[in-house]
Amino acid sequence: MLINNAKVFRGGHFETGSIEFSRTITGFTPGPGIDVKGAYVVPGFIDVHTHGAAGLDASDCAAEEIPALSQYYCSHGVTSFCFTTMTIPEAALVQVMNNIRGFARPADGAKCAGVHMEGPFLSYKKRGAQAAENLRLPDIDMFHRLNELSGGKIRLITVAPELEGMTDFIREASKVCTVSLGHSTADFDTAMAGFAAGATHATHLFNGMPPLHHRDPGLVGAAFAAGARAELICDGIHIHPAVILAVHKMFGERLVIISDSLRCAGLTDGHYDLAGQPIVVKDGKATLLDGTIAGSSTNLLDELKNVVSYGMPLEAAVTAMTEAPARAIRMFDSIGSLDVGKCADLLVLDEELNLKAVFIDGELACGSLE
Repeated sequence: MLINNAKVFRGGHFETGSIEFSRTITGFTPGPGIDVKGAYVVPGFIDVHTHGAAGLDASDCAAEEIPALSQYYCSHGVTSFCFTTMTIPEAALVQVMNNIRGFARPADGAKCAGVHMEGPFLSYKKRGAQAAENLRLPDIDMFHRLNELSGGKIRLITVAPELEGMTDFIREASKVCTVSLGHSTADFDTAMAGFAAGATHATHLFNGMPPLHHRDPGLVGAAFAAGARAELICDGIHIHPAVILAVHKMFGERLVIISDSLRCAGLTDGHYDLAGQPIVVKDGKATLLDGTIAGSSTNLLDELKNVVSYGMPLEAAVTAMTEAPARAIRMFDSIGSLDVGKCADLLVLDEELNLKAVFIDGELACGSLE
């Protein structure tokens, strides 16, 4: 297929021109094709931290329900996602890994890039909406067992660096996947030790960790100083827009925008379940019954519109949803940009950033160019 007269996102900026693709991107030379009349063409979004949506949750949905979840993601511009688990018992994690190993993408659904294990090796004091009874000390054998069951698909794991034995765990786990620091009480030095051991990522910056203080920079300051990538939830609830812009200035191309969406995403306000814990969603804000903020009810497409409305350049926002997450999970060789030879996972957006069409592996998965 050839798309003409498009604003194509290449090399961090938009170029007016054409893009040709089959299963992969093949070139940028104009020819007989579809005129999209100046629409944006960007790489497909990659959500490396999403627990669920549309009534489904990675921690407890059945294998046959995962395709419906992938269809929801696709309909909101996500072409690859990390199936993100909560802090649940090992037996439940075993089921998740078995489910994802057998997942087959439907024609109108997003790809599963792999698994993001958010826990169970997290801080009790900064557990947030993670179930306290399932927290445990680092166990590298357990990690290897689960990764093997998944078919080697664990791409990211969130851990608290201050836990006993965590430095050795990070050294070993980072050989297999990206290690992220989060849900942690770590001070600056402890977090820096975690990054020195092999962690390269920070989970939902500011949420589940001490604040950035001018005399005690903590994990936030350590992530910046260590050159780590940093996730940010940009629903306008978890993080103030001014802080979102400040983090963009701090981290630049190391900013990774995530949804951290729960099963309530795409549904109405009401009562839901999060890994066995009741949550309430009111005005789009999800909390435990005690008021603790949980994940979000948003999606990356809405977050793109949010951050642009806050003043973030569109180019930076697209990078934070495509190249940065692809690099974070070590998959930039195949996804995350519109380079020749990479998977033809791309979106067509109108001037208001509404989704017109989604292509995955070169095939129209959602929407239309008519």
